Amino acid sequence: MNLKKVAIITAASRGIGAGCAKDLAARGYSVSLMARSESILDLAQELDGIAVQGSISVFEDLERLVKVTLDKFGRIDAVVNGFGDPPRPDLLDIDDQMWNDNFEMLFLSVVRIARLVTETMRQQGGGSIVNISACDSQEPELGTPFSGTLRAAMEGFTKLYARRYRADHIRMNSVAPFFVADSRSELEGWDVPSDLMWDRPATYSELAKVVAFLISDDAKFITGTTLKVDEARSAGI
Repeated sequence: MNLKKVAIITAASRGIGAGCAKDLAARGYSVSLMARSESILDLAQELDGIAVQGSISVFEDLERLVKVTLDKFGRIDAVVNGFGDPPRPDLLDIDDQMWNDNFEMLFLSVVRIARLVTETMRQQGGGSIVNISACDSQEPELGTPFSGTLRAAMEGFTKLYARRYRADHIRMNSVAPFFVADSRSELEGWDVPSDLMWDRPATYSELAKVVAFLISDDAKFITGTTLKVDEARSAGI
């Protein structure tokens, strides 16, 4: 029987997802990764984990990810729901298909994977799910229309799920960062302020430490919340 804790991380081939995968593996987790890129297989090998090449927007791929994880490790203790960057079109240029595609990615994928892992976590006596959101999820900006709509819905689901499964010791939280990158060159095309708190964005490994905290027993009383990692940029209290 596997005694190591097991974490699923999606959108893990690069960026925030890869940062979380590396951090959790370094903390002793067995990691099960998913991304569309073939490079996810190399990262899994590097971290002594496993990987499924697929899309979070496809239910069958998520189902396969959970099955492969349970077949290999026999348990699931944590899930980090990562996402690719949604597009940034003008508001009324977004057609129905684009809304549906991003709804599946940013919202429905969270609901679907929760359905797939909750019973396993309940039987184990608990678990933790962390969703990667964005700091404008509750303060809509025209430049990022999907965050202010679909990520807002995701955070609403986070609260409802947390209330429903708190008695089973299953927690769900969201993390809402500002800019995250290992170098400014990665943020080309974004309107990055010149007055960043540390004169640079948060790195992937720095944000991963926040995610790891929320997954850990040190955060066992934290559930149903969205933790802003945004240099106090948000106006809301």
